[in-house]
Amino acid sequence: MDVTRPSCALLVLLVLYILNLATCMNAKINFREKEKQILDQILGPGRYDARIRPSGINGTDGPAVVSVNIFVRSISKIDDVTMEYSVQLTFREQWLDERLKFNNLGGRLKYLTLTEANRVWMPDLFFSNEKEGHFHNIIMPNVYIRIFPNGNVLYSIRISLTLSCPMNLKLYPLDKQTCSLRMASYGWTTDDLVFLWKEGDPVQVVKNLHLPRFTLEKFLTDYCNSKTNTGEYSCLKVDLLFKREFSYYLIQIYIPCCMLVIVSWVSFWLDQGAVPARVSLGVTTLLTMATQSSGINASLPPVSYTKAIDVWTGVCLTFVFGALLEFALVNYASRSDMHRENMKKTRREMEAAASMDAASDLLDTDSNTTFAMMRQCEIHMTPPRKNCCRLWMSKFPTRSKRIDVISRITFPLVFALFNLAYWSTYLFRDEDEEK
Repeated sequence: MDVTRPSCALLVLLVLYILNLATCMNAKINFREKEKQILDQILGPGRYDARIRPSGINGTDGPAVVSVNIFVRSISKIDDVTMEYSVQLTFREQWLDERLKFNNLGGRLKYLTLTEANRVWMPDLFFSNEKEGHFHNIIMPNVYIRIFPNGNVLYSIRISLTLSCPMNLKLYPLDKQTCSLRMASYGWTTDDLVFLWKEGDPVQVVKNLHLPRFTLEKFLTDYCNSKTNTGEYSCLKVDLLFKREFSYYLIQIYIPCCMLVIVSWVSFWLDQGAVPARVSLGVTTLLTMATQSSGINASLPPVSYTKAIDVWTGVCLTFVFGALLEFALVNYASRSDMHRENMKKTRREMEAAASMDAASDLLDTDSNTTFAMMRQCEIHMTPPRKNCCRLWMSKFPTRSKRIDVISRITFPLVFALFNLAYWSTYLFRDEDEEK
């Protein structure tokens, strides 16, 4: 009995020790406290200097390599007058800083998150074609920095930019425009800092991207390193190719202009004596067409070359003005016809009087001579044969009426030929000729 008691006591103590050890192992680790300790360890005073750039690849003294990728959230406007566009995007940079390595606690700590960019070294990237921009701070600043155990740093921020976009408007509104987004280093040369597009999918665009007057056809990434007298600087660019939606301009410009031109032709079918109606119709269509042209140019920048829309409005304005000039010609021809009729009437009266005097003289002459003279007159008075055009025109005895009839055919025919030449020229022009 005395021997078994110490053995039982020892066994009880062993069980209690195992239970206590298991309890300690199952206790939860406070990872937030661990994150604080690690941040104080790697970013504490005297341990990390944000003014010094990271080393190159594999700890060499080469340039720091920064991978860039962007996510286009929206494109709010593309302005033809100021030649700029506004875009909202999520901008991301990633680089390796071996000074920020830390213990991941057996894979339980995936990364550390910061919201203060000035705590670590940051690339001095800027947007070279930016006009204005701002960060988003509602509700909190839309920015974060993630530090991974191997020293990789991911910087992400949401920004809105207004960027310049030089445009060639020769084919407006049947044109395509290429707008660029350029990013470059401001102070670090390529000996110290190199920007690279992230492999795989460096540029992403939101699926439901909607633009009121344009369609984003495609985008291309490229490099645009620049050399100055202070050195060579790394530069990235993405080209966004926009195609202008033509349906808006077809409804708002082209169809109304066609209707105005056709309305101006109505005067060809009005009576030549309806002077107030024809004048008011011609002047009204001319003023409306001029107002339409000025309204179109008001929404475009003043450029030194001729645009496709200028050709269209100019020719339409010429047709409307030509219809008004046609009435002036008809009015002049009508008055000329009246004067000619009066002259013919007077001449017929004079010829009738002269023929009566000549008849009395013919009675005294020889009958054979008279018959020969009458035969000769019949030969000379035989009307010449007329072709189909002259035969058709003979149906309209006055010149004013003939001008109206010719205009009814000529104006639509020439306008149709112009449309054929216009659309075949601008719709099927190669992209190389647009540049």
